[in-house]
Amino acid sequence: MNKIKTMIPFASRRQFLLTGFAALTYAGLNNALAREESPALKTHSRHRALKAPSGDKRIIMLDPGHGGIDSGAVGSNGAKEKHVVLAIANNVRAILRQKGYDARLTRTADDFIPLYDRVEIAHRHGACLFMSIHADGFTNPAAAGASVFALSNRGASSAMAKYLSEKENAADDVAGRRVQHRDHYLQQVLFDLVQTDTIKNSLTLGSHVLSQIRGIHKLHSSHTEQAAFVVLKSPSIPSVLVETSFITNPAEERLLGTTAFRQKIAHAIAAGVINYFNWFDNQKAHTQRGAAS
Repeated sequence: MNKIKTMIPFASRRQFLLTGFAALTYAGLNNALAREESPALKTHSRHRALKAPSGDKRIIMLDPGHGGIDSGAVGSNGAKEKHVVLAIANNVRAILRQKGYDARLTRTADDFIPLYDRVEIAHRHGACLFMSIHADGFTNPAAAGASVFALSNRGASSAMAKYLSEKENAADDVAGRRVQHRDHYLQQVLFDLVQTDTIKNSLTLGSHVLSQIRGIHKLHSSHTEQAAFVVLKSPSIPSVLVETSFITNPAEERLLGTTAFRQKIAHAIAAGVINYFNWFDNQKAHTQRGAAS
């Protein structure tokens, strides 16, 4: 019963938190930052023209990592993470839409989006799930396999999780101090309000994704790792970061460059998302039956 009690519906919590955030911080912060924006910095802002939710469909926000001036990790043969993950995210979106979900992307082209904005895009669209997709690198080219990460508010779960989170959180460095300062909002407001059940749901989501990837690709870690990734710092949306492979591993760089593997990993990710929602619905139904009895 303790596990079931943690399944708090997303909508009421999100409405409470976001109403307060929008009124107290978001508008004022955006206005202040707009006045300081450098004309030389080009970022993607088309997400501000929101589309209405598609009926009762669940909105899933897929976040292809990096983009624009931030190429992400680069393989030994020149493959850039930003291009690889956009292709995979497009595949995941297409698969989920075929299954009846309203899957959307934080970026649809080679655009730079600050980490702060990626979280806000998910909230502004009313997403009930956020997934950041990557193909990161490591100093040792032998590092290989897929991993899934959820947020931690108690430090990283492994040395690799710490390394990758610090590397990903530094993605805004290419844009200079103006963008870096925007994470102050996350650090001081969102991070302190992260809900325990949201992290638990994120860990469960991660386990479902890993269970699907396990059958088609090597895993770097067999369980959902945790670290303080900026893009996972939503208080109300289950969020995970998927490292599809290490682009700095020559063999995996070649794999990531093939249409077949991109489709295969996308199908595994989409299946994990669908299985997570099935699990969530079963838990919710069980809770409602228990309350009615």
